[in-house]
Amino acid sequence: MKTKLLSLCIAVYQEEEVILTFISEVTKELERLQVDYEIIFVDDGSTDKTVSLISEAIKDNTQIRLIEFSYNHGKQAAITAAIAHAKGGTLLYMDPDLQDPPHEIGQFLKKMDEGYDLVFGVRKEKKDSLLNRLYSKVFWSSLNTYTGLQIPKGLAVMRMFNREFADQFLSYKEQNRFIEGIFMRIGMNYTTIKIDQEERRAGTTKYNFKKKMKLAFDAIFDFSELPLRLAVSFGVLLSMLGFILAVVIFILHLSIIDFKAGWPSLITAIIFSTGLQVFFIGIAALYIGRIYLETKQRPLYSIKRTYNLDQ
Repeated sequence: MKTKLLSLCIAVYQEEEVILTFISEVTKELERLQVDYEIIFVDDGSTDKTVSLISEAIKDNTQIRLIEFSYNHGKQAAITAAIAHAKGGTLLYMDPDLQDPPHEIGQFLKKMDEGYDLVFGVRKEKKDSLLNRLYSKVFWSSLNTYTGLQIPKGLAVMRMFNREFADQFLSYKEQNRFIEGIFMRIGMNYTTIKIDQEERRAGTTKYNFKKKMKLAFDAIFDFSELPLRLAVSFGVLLSMLGFILAVVIFILHLSIIDFKAGWPSLITAIIFSTGLQVFFIGIAALYIGRIYLETKQRPLYSIKRTYNLDQ
């Protein structure tokens, strides 16, 4: 299978246990497919041997490139850097853990030949813990419901897109980046294919619960006004309840009902209402904080050094 240059965009972080296996398997598959390729690794501040292993692999394969960040910027920034430095007319975004196997690359290439701008991989079966599967189900269903993005169910990391799509992606300059949301906002002509998912070959996932929750909040706050709408709706509801309660108390007072002083309940009500005000002001503050970060227009990432990038 002959094709124009294919750029593999790979974000890596603490992957010393699996990175050489990934390089070996993916290069074998690309050579079998007779594809002209480059592999662009972006190291997101690893402190293990990931960088040294990749730099050594470059000596044997000059089609491998490496960008080393000066510190951990996050996966979203790392993938953006890889796409920004890719030279290929076709780009493939995948993880190095081999859960989305390299033998699926040929299927993506065939689908791209049908004229699509973007091909998403959708997992036939998600091989993960029950907790992670439950989290994914709640996260993606909630995101689709409240943002209208309509992200495909069972979405895998592995996806392929053309240069025109990549250029559109790079035109999105926001600091808080949710890549799946940006991909869906771009639109263009996309489709999905079902792919296998394998067990992680070595090491453990670096995407812990804290990072997953940050991604969830980024997705909601970047692509939805739902929190603000809920705050307004809840405020209106409380105001209506307060007005109705005031009317009821006034009528009861006219009925000569003797209300006993209830300081504990009064203090409780004051604390509760104050807490709600602070909570909803906090939601607005989060949006304002994001606007503040965007107006600074800081670089999305800081590069420490590059390896073999000019060739």
